Amino acid sequence: YDTSGVDGSGCHEAIRYLERLFVDSGCESVVVPIPSTEAEGLQGRLALVAHRRIPGKPRLLIYGHLDVVPAEGWDAFKPLRSDGRIFGRGASDMKGAIAALVGALWQIRDAQPEFDLTVVLTMDEETRQMAQLRYLTAALDPGPKPHVMSLDAGFGYVSVAILGLLQLDITVRGHSVHSGLAHLGRNAVECASPLLETILELKQRVVSRKTTIPTHPSTGLSFMEARLNVNQINGGIARNVVPDQCTFAIDRRLLPEESIDGAREEILAALHQVRGVDWVVSREFSIPSVPPCLDPLARTLANIVRDVTGSTGLYGEMLSGELPAAAMTYWEGDAFATGVIRPDNHIHGIDEFVYASDIDQLVEVLARFLTGDPKEAA
Repeated sequence: YDTSGVDGSGCHEAIRYLERLFVDSGCESVVVPIPSTEAEGLQGRLALVAHRRIPGKPRLLIYGHLDVVPAEGWDAFKPLRSDGRIFGRGASDMKGAIAALVGALWQIRDAQPEFDLTVVLTMDEETRQMAQLRYLTAALDPGPKPHVMSLDAGFGYVSVAILGLLQLDITVRGHSVHSGLAHLGRNAVECASPLLETILELKQRVVSRKTTIPTHPSTGLSFMEARLNVNQINGGIARNVVPDQCTFAIDRRLLPEESIDGAREEILAALHQVRGVDWVVSREFSIPSVPPCLDPLARTLANIVRDVTGSTGLYGEMLSGELPAAAMTYWEGDAFATGVIRPDNHIHGIDEFVYASDIDQLVEVLARFLTGDPKEAA
């Protein structure tokens, strides 16, 4: 299913398909419509919630998302299996992990899980969904302090921390004239240059900040590090017209110890040092930092991952996402994660793929984890 469209039609089809599979795997499934007022004004938002409730067992919420980033330049929505790899948009992020979850639930359909279990699959993770996760609280019925596990993570280890996020669009305002009369105008692109230089100077200080939380060796880093990047610049309407506007996008990734307010103040203070440039913050988006997960179940899962895959560990991710903040803010839960993503999977790129063996192994990991076999988890 093409689940990249803003209209959500592909996600609707995928949800209806998966709804039947969860029912066949012993779950009670419900499709939850989400009002546009809780979805950034977007129409037609749905979530799939699948319960396998066992009162008295520890409460566990499992999270995944069906939406994917757009795909251009390849036939991304006709899956291709070749040399042990499955190609397609979302294969690694994160439809492969959803397939593994369905497989695990099917495998244990005649057994009794060790958890009072609910699965939730959303359709706007790649854009913004914090309000949707809040709205879904009633349908999820999380109870007091549930365990929360995401399957949107790397393969062969357990993620216990992620980076917070602050995005600021800075719009520089100038005055447009013909290029031959540039002396009568004010070039917004050129005016943006000293602001960009200031941000790059700040970047050197930001990226030197590290935390004590280790990262997976595949990242090439030893510990989580802060990030500050300028990822987009847009300005001008034609080659022969002095631009009256230039917007550049700042992407700041925060360590768990850092705050959104502190990061914002630092960036704006640096920009205000530049005199004589007319600029405004034209867009802001943020995901709060949260403390590292301390749930003992993360270690239990890591032990099972080691038994099945031969590798394991508790690591911080150099990625960001809204689930940990939502889990802590709305459900009083502590989120940990595992999945099928590897650095070589071309995630979000052309020829994205997942190793079929990684899906198979995640099926086994989840089946063991959900049934709580002490021998397997030792």
